[in-house]
Amino acid sequence: MIVVKFGGHAMKDENGNFAKAISAALATGEKVVVVHGGGPQIDAALKERQITSDWIGGFRVTTQEIFDVVEDVLVNRVGVQVAATLSKSGIKAQAISARTLPTVIATRRTKLIDGTPAELGFVGDVQSVNPSQLLDLLDQGIVPVVAPISSDSDLVTGLNVNADFAAAAIAAALQASALIVMTDVAGIYRDWPDKDSLIKEISATELETLKAGFAAGMAPKVQAALDALSFGAKAVRIIDGTDPDSFASALAGTGGTLVVS
Repeated sequence: MIVVKFGGHAMKDENGNFAKAISAALATGEKVVVVHGGGPQIDAALKERQITSDWIGGFRVTTQEIFDVVEDVLVNRVGVQVAATLSKSGIKAQAISARTLPTVIATRRTKLIDGTPAELGFVGDVQSVNPSQLLDLLDQGIVPVVAPISSDSDLVTGLNVNADFAAAAIAAALQASALIVMTDVAGIYRDWPDKDSLIKEISATELETLKAGFAAGMAPKVQAALDALSFGAKAVRIIDGTDPDSFASALAGTGGTLVVS
């Protein structure tokens, strides 16, 4: 079982390399779940509606107005497009929202990664995952394509969950052998933007001691990797999803940054 976080910045896949790599994984008998982001697409939709959004510590401050746009873009556009791209390559895929069933339950996040209190609005902090819908789809040979929108415990209020955290929680719930995080950088750097400081492999213990020093955009990815491992995922690999060969390399066990327990 592999969970893949497909980031919005990594979705420039004109040659279909992502679908080819998923096909290769499925051909080996591996089961795959895709959890997608959509930051650039959300930014474009907000700009079109002339809605301004702010970021604090790597999180988009989410008003109800912004949440409605985020949910529409992720569930009705991005997820459907990713599933359609996979389907064109002969892969059975189905776009779903983690808010249905519900698959992901969250509470409102009130702190940043470093523990600083913050008013983030309708931003979710994952509390639990019910993987039954995902398992049903996997048993039918279908690749679930999951939008990281969650329900509050009241099962009414929707929350915007960072896709990295949603993927980590889902990977843990499914006891995945690996979580592959596709982003727009080659991995985790000790000293960004020094590209010579790329970390090829690191233990969760060492990464925990370093996490406070990472920039806001990388901080959620680092925390998601640590969360996935702490809850039972076997390994996390963070790779450059804009590199057409990176995902195939990750499936083969190389490239990017490997985080192990």
